[in-house]
Amino acid sequence: MGYEDILYEVRGPAAWITINRPDKMNAFRGRTCDELIHAINKAGYDASIAVIVLAGAGEKAFCTGGDQSAHAGQYDGRGTIGLPMEELHNAIRDVPKPVIARVQGYAIGGGNVLCTICDFTLASEKAQFGQAGPKVGSVDPGYGTAFLARVVGEKKAREIWYLCRRYTAAEALAMGLVNAVFPHEQLDAEVQKWCEEIAERSPTALAIAKRSFNMDTAHQNGIAGMGMYALKLFYETEESKEGVKAFQEKRKPDFRKQKR
Repeated sequence: MGYEDILYEVRGPAAWITINRPDKMNAFRGRTCDELIHAINKAGYDASIAVIVLAGAGEKAFCTGGDQSAHAGQYDGRGTIGLPMEELHNAIRDVPKPVIARVQGYAIGGGNVLCTICDFTLASEKAQFGQAGPKVGSVDPGYGTAFLARVVGEKKAREIWYLCRRYTAAEALAMGLVNAVFPHEQLDAEVQKWCEEIAERSPTALAIAKRSFNMDTAHQNGIAGMGMYALKLFYETEESKEGVKAFQEKRKPDFRKQKR
């Protein structure tokens, strides 16, 4: 498969998979998701690869979720609907190797969900995390909510989704969303150190451990599947469409005026 939206590079024992759409703040479209799934599986089947690093190109953003301007082509639909998001999330969870999210900037919306799902999140001190869904008439009804509660706790997860605030790397570290924070210029070197350390561990033991961790939350895959169908119906309502219009017009949405 030829890659347009991502970069695939082997650095020692690690496969670095980078979303290469910096002009779009590394927001993903259908092709991006397809390529990420392919690359993750490629690294998963490569016996020389011990760990996978998921990154975003440029200085500004790790990933800001679905590309709102990419509504044509193989996948149509708003936000993540119409995109193979369940497949991408499952690829990260199911690949029998640790996946590290390397976050140098914004990890917002669907990008924040990717950080949540990855085995580790290592961040620059300049990184920012948060959700935007309810501000634009959207939500992640699967791992982005249910699994987030396992990661940061029920109360904090509800705060993240209900209020849509931005959190610094230090705040994300305190809540457990991030494993470690480094000076911006040292991030790549520190990520590579983690990769080298992981490579010294038994790959079979790591694969079993990952599968064991995932078994405890495997039912959330079913929640995600059902939730995405409900979300598609929600996107067809005037309430949800108001969020998109307000975002495009750079104004505050008035959700309460819409009939429900």
